[in-house]
Amino acid sequence: MPKKTIQEWLLIFYTVPSHPVSNRMKIWRKLAKVGAVQLKGSVYILPATEEHEEFFQWLIGEVKSMGGDGAFVRTADIRTMTDADIKRLFTTQADEEYHRLEKTLDVFERKIQSIRKGSKSEEGRHLADQAAKLTKEFEDLRKRDYFGSPTGHIMKKRIQALEAGLRDAGKKAPEEAVSVVARRTQDYQGKIWATRKNPFVDRMASAWLIKRFVDPKASFAFIEERDIASLDNTTVAFDMRGAQFTHVGDLCTFEVLVKSFGIKDKVVKKIAEIVHDLDVKDDKYGKPETTGVEEILTGIRKTAKNDLDGLERGMTAFEMLYQSKA
Repeated sequence: MPKKTIQEWLLIFYTVPSHPVSNRMKIWRKLAKVGAVQLKGSVYILPATEEHEEFFQWLIGEVKSMGGDGAFVRTADIRTMTDADIKRLFTTQADEEYHRLEKTLDVFERKIQSIRKGSKSEEGRHLADQAAKLTKEFEDLRKRDYFGSPTGHIMKKRIQALEAGLRDAGKKAPEEAVSVVARRTQDYQGKIWATRKNPFVDRMASAWLIKRFVDPKASFAFIEERDIASLDNTTVAFDMRGAQFTHVGDLCTFEVLVKSFGIKDKVVKKIAEIVHDLDVKDDKYGKPETTGVEEILTGIRKTAKNDLDGLERGMTAFEMLYQSKA
């Protein structure tokens, strides 16, 4: 019989001089941002994790720099409360935040209905930007919803429906279906995968996808587009004009590879939406992570020793993104 995991808690106690008031508010906002629950006065509690312990250590240091004092403890036993009681406090706090967010969500849902009735596309793009901010706020809230509030699960479905509604509203009249040729992974083993120099989003992501899901022994090379016709059957070109794998319709190369090899991984689908928004720049999915991902990849591109170094570091970044969403 598996051993039951003991829930441990971190409690922080602190005092801050009453003036200036801004210092007290600063500490309170930081506690609120991580989802700490107020037990009594200046006593707050969080589930015990290494990350939260580090946060409390840092916060106590800041409190002392303001002329205050404080300490924190780690315990599995709070005599006057059961674990269920404490978890209920966290869930109640999360519910209150979800309910505040629901008011904004209600407004968005009504606006989406009006777009479906023929509102201008400019309004749709404006709403997509606002919806991306709403989604980010929701995702931040979920990170501090430590015990899975049912309200959060319901809101997640509403957010997903909202995003789907925006995508439907932004679609033009039906166009010809995008056709992607199905490929077998066994036909693409041990290949050299060639692409353009100075790799960025789509090529970094595609290289990661190839190495992880298609051809674990793949190696990569960089060529000029004019040399693509001279490649032999040991080399596969991607993300170049005339390449075997490149943009098709409004699909970026990453999406084409996913469809070609029939990759069904749910996390890959999420990454495909981020890559699409960054590469195609049509805000089709409005993913809130795009800015952060782009900044990281831009940093890699600027500091890479050469094209291969940049590609490999970009692949590492996408592997970390994959693990964070798995």
